Amino acid sequence: MRLIIATAMLGAFLLALMPAHALDLSLPTDNDALFSDDGAAFYQYIERDYKGQKSTPWQGGQYGFVRDPTDTGAGTVYTRFHEGIDIRPVRRDAHGDPLDEIRAIADGKIVHVNAVPSYSNYGKYIVIEHRWDGSNYYSLYGHLSSMLVQPGATVTHGQPIAVMGYTGTGINQERAHLHLEVDLMFSREFDSWYSTFFRNDPNHNGICNGMNLAGLDVARLYLALRKNTALTIPEFLKGEETFYKVTLPKSRHFDLPRLYPWMLMPGKEKSSWEVSFARSGVPLKIDSSDRRVTQPEVSYVGKSSINYSYLTRDIVSGHEGNAHLTNYGSQLMRLLIWPQ
Repeated sequence: MRLIIATAMLGAFLLALMPAHALDLSLPTDNDALFSDDGAAFYQYIERDYKGQKSTPWQGGQYGFVRDPTDTGAGTVYTRFHEGIDIRPVRRDAHGDPLDEIRAIADGKIVHVNAVPSYSNYGKYIVIEHRWDGSNYYSLYGHLSSMLVQPGATVTHGQPIAVMGYTGTGINQERAHLHLEVDLMFSREFDSWYSTFFRNDPNHNGICNGMNLAGLDVARLYLALRKNTALTIPEFLKGEETFYKVTLPKSRHFDLPRLYPWMLMPGKEKSSWEVSFARSGVPLKIDSSDRRVTQPEVSYVGKSSINYSYLTRDIVSGHEGNAHLTNYGSQLMRLLIWPQ
């Protein structure tokens, strides 16, 4: 365990010595309506049938809890989380197929190409690894029709990598779009963890499986960078509210502080780790804790009269005073310290 702290602290120290690398993100298509505050022109709508009323709200293409409205005692809440943004096409051919060129949002390396649509809800998709301020982050481009790059290739900011399509679950030609994410990674031990808990469902996408990637609010990131071009991911995430915390047993396999040493708060090594999460499931910081646990346990949840499963992507369940990890939540938290 001391090795984890030492490695993470060394990483944080070296990170402080490194020059800051501007994110310098560009939009992946010619659709730039995000910057003119025209949501209907930028986001692809979803098809909704709620209480017998059909609608096509573009808001469903945004990041966050924007889908599957459900009535609760506290009013209507949206329970399905959308981890990226869906960008509308601006060009189509005579048959209605999108023609939009998809480009890398920043310099990076192609680390995954899924060419078989049925292997993922994303359909055909590409993942690019970016190195920013000493940590790796990942941009994901989903629902593609054709791809122009191969794994291992180095790409530059603005380089064409694919053509927009409508491959993947629940998408038709009319709703063709690019699904874009900017992600953190949970663990490099994902393959082993997945094969243990999901034996009957082969993992065709390695550590770039969407379950192993935690998406940031990429639209808000683009807008924030317009105001502050020197913004970093750690600075951006400081604006996220901690909604729940999970205490993890000590493990020499705890990968998160190695991947993102800036998350580790200063202090002496104690009995366990406490990881703070946003409602989105994005990890925000890691503290050493006096609490002794043998398995992952909820140590804090923000107050709400609504069942926590609706508010946390079904990671935490229960109400005030009896919050606990769901079965899926327990499995996901074990990923952080796998194998344990």
